[in-house]
Amino acid sequence: MRTFLCSLFFLLPFLGKTQRMEDVRISLRLQDVSLQTLMQRIESLTPFRFQARAEDIEREAHISIQATDQPVSDILKKALTGRHLQFRQVGTNIILSRKETNTGTGKKYALHGTIRSAKSGETIIGATISIVNTSTATTTNEYGFYSLTLPEGQYTVQLSAVGLETKQVAVDLTKDSQLSLNLEEESKELATVTVTASATATSRKSPQMSMERINVRSVRNIPVIFGERDVLKTMQLLPGVKSAGEGNSGFYVRGGTADQNLILLDEAPVYNPSHLLGFFSTFNSDAIKNVTLYKGAQPAQYGGRLSSVVDIKMNEGNNQDLDVSGGIGLIASRLMVEGPLQKGKSSFLVSGRRTYADLFLRWLGDSSLRNARLYFYDLNTKLNFQLGKNDQLFLSGYFGRDVLSQQDIAGINWGNTTSTLRWNHIFNEKLFSNTSLIYSNYDYKITTNTEATDYHIRSRIRDWNLKEEAQWYANTRNTLTFGLNAIYHTIKPGEISVGNENEMVSEDLQDRYSLESALYASNTWRASDKWSLTYGLRLSAFTILGEGDYYHIDADGNVTDTLHYNRGEVVKTYIDPEPRIAASYQLNSSSALKLSYSRNVQNLHLVSNSTSASPTDKWVASTNIIKPEKADQLALGYYKSLNDPRYELNVEAYYKTMQNVIDYRNGAQVFTNEPIETQLLFGKGRAYGMEWLFKKKAGRFSGWVSYTLSKTERQIEGINNGQWYNARQDRTHDIAIVGMYQLNNKWTLSANWIYYTGDAVTYPTGKYRLDNEVYFYFSDRNGYRMPNYHRLDLGATRQLKKGKKFSSELNFSLFNAYGHANAYQISFRESETDPSKTEAVQTSLFTFVPSITYNFKF
Repeated sequence: MRTFLCSLFFLLPFLGKTQRMEDVRISLRLQDVSLQTLMQRIESLTPFRFQARAEDIEREAHISIQATDQPVSDILKKALTGRHLQFRQVGTNIILSRKETNTGTGKKYALHGTIRSAKSGETIIGATISIVNTSTATTTNEYGFYSLTLPEGQYTVQLSAVGLETKQVAVDLTKDSQLSLNLEEESKELATVTVTASATATSRKSPQMSMERINVRSVRNIPVIFGERDVLKTMQLLPGVKSAGEGNSGFYVRGGTADQNLILLDEAPVYNPSHLLGFFSTFNSDAIKNVTLYKGAQPAQYGGRLSSVVDIKMNEGNNQDLDVSGGIGLIASRLMVEGPLQKGKSSFLVSGRRTYADLFLRWLGDSSLRNARLYFYDLNTKLNFQLGKNDQLFLSGYFGRDVLSQQDIAGINWGNTTSTLRWNHIFNEKLFSNTSLIYSNYDYKITTNTEATDYHIRSRIRDWNLKEEAQWYANTRNTLTFGLNAIYHTIKPGEISVGNENEMVSEDLQDRYSLESALYASNTWRASDKWSLTYGLRLSAFTILGEGDYYHIDADGNVTDTLHYNRGEVVKTYIDPEPRIAASYQLNSSSALKLSYSRNVQNLHLVSNSTSASPTDKWVASTNIIKPEKADQLALGYYKSLNDPRYELNVEAYYKTMQNVIDYRNGAQVFTNEPIETQLLFGKGRAYGMEWLFKKKAGRFSGWVSYTLSKTERQIEGINNGQWYNARQDRTHDIAIVGMYQLNNKWTLSANWIYYTGDAVTYPTGKYRLDNEVYFYFSDRNGYRMPNYHRLDLGATRQLKKGKKFSSELNFSLFNAYGHANAYQISFRESETDPSKTEAVQTSLFTFVPSITYNFKF
């Protein structure tokens, strides 16, 4: 094929007599093919050669055409009917070009509106609004709002979103106009499965990189442990995101620790996103509308963490009809009820989930286990009110708790509470604002009862947060986002009560108070059809407030001076500018390069004395000694939509440097009455790597392959003789293969295979005996590796009934299908047969975990 797309000039016409399109007859029979395929077929049958811009033909919908002995001109007229393309013959060349649709008067007007689901009335996040046969396009924001500035004229506006039918609307733009539409659900005989982030031309043109938008619908098909749908575990299958361990919903992003991920539920921070020691996440997928992950280059409105942002939006509630849905599993069940308070104007949503593993314990013969309590519950609620044409009010809440206890001997319970009051207001066709008042609380309580003494330990972190944000769609090329937020933190590190029923002695670790505030602004500038740029600045301030004692310590961690501050007194304020910049360059209509730089600052830190996340880990704020952690990340990416637009390849490389990273002194005691600063050391870190993601986004078979090659290191004086050492979360290789296959209208099959390098750990290199007790000697920090990890999970979903009033399905899954005994923990002990030898003992958790869940909706 001698076709030249995007050509700069035409070939010279034939010197001799040239055949006309009207005189050349051919026969064709093509079904659902691209315009490019039609052009190739005509070229193979005729002397003609096509010339067109790639962006003019690749956006066109597929064509079905049958022609028997018809002129080429008639075939093209039929194929281009209803399309904004025209053709003409120049010699042996057929030139395809775009029809101009606007009037060219020079006047410009704004087209704006809100895109919703016709079925539920939910606003659609990330819906694409494009002007047919132009390069102009935008997407709806997180509240379903969009705005486009266009020259006066007549346009065809196309609206599309994942899982919804594409709609085209003719618009005669002679003044500022509102176009708010409802999109119907996709209706196909054989449903397709759509996986994560969109790969439209719009996303390639956007400067935003290192972002994935997870389609919650796809979560239901991915097999996970105990059969519970889990967005955080789905996220761990993406490149650059690493699981914190076997079955754990905790994760590491690009060399960061678990506490360096900002997890937001309707804008409220969730400090512990795990149930049952990490085997479930706190997020019930039934109640979730959208999940967006930023692995780097976070927009300026996000701050407070070094590594990533996970922005989770809850469903708003169906304002059209009453819906009831839920599921019954082996160890957990869930139920969601949503519906209108006033049809089309307001709605409610209530979604709950509870495990009942403790009920099975009552059937066991062991009396101590029969009285044990082992369960968690969570409850999501939301109210949504359309106050008028330009105002909408939301009130959402989350309440979750875990309870683990054995009779009256010992127990632990922990939980999150969040609440968000949010007001959306449209000032005019170009200015949108969101005002939020947010509450977040995380606490835990540990109880130990003995015959002589009872112990109670309580800890809590509580936030009040006010946020104001506006988006100004200034013109066709500029969209500005600006705002402010202020968070008042109260941290109770620990309240310890010791005694018996007659006498109780309490000792409180000092509460810590702080105010975290920020001003931010950013602009997305579409400089040309090829270049786009987002640049912005976040100016953050962290003010440490009294009352309390603050310390000076020496190099050995000993307190040398104590300063007392009264309530409300300012101890210290850290002010940090956080610049953000990202650029994209369109290489052609199907590929793009992106480059980004961002600085992030973190003032809340998690300290732990375990190798995996625990609900009793302690949050501490920056002090006069604990400095804000800082990270600078540079990333470069290549994004390619392959010949078939269902396939996409993304490659990103990153390099990150970190300042004031925290680790523990050798022999540190995290839970002590001594100031926590005496147990910590500070230094620098670095992380770098490459990430590959290949996706098939739609069709009967869909899925993705992700691979991460990375390195994460620390350098801290007092550890490993001041030399660089592996961070705990360092893993060289991380691979995930995910596949889903729509076998027929009844069955969907799925599988995923995971492999990663074993975690960096510290093993003993010697031992000694003291007072008849054996103690191990440890040398290099994280100088060894756990065994490599791998497993295969299988899943299948059987549609039982599907109707307008009732639908149901059975979901089957098998976790760790080939039963590989992955190492959860390795401990060391003296050999019972030869005390001179030391034995390594591997603990494994799960092999062959089957599950079945019945899901329903009516």
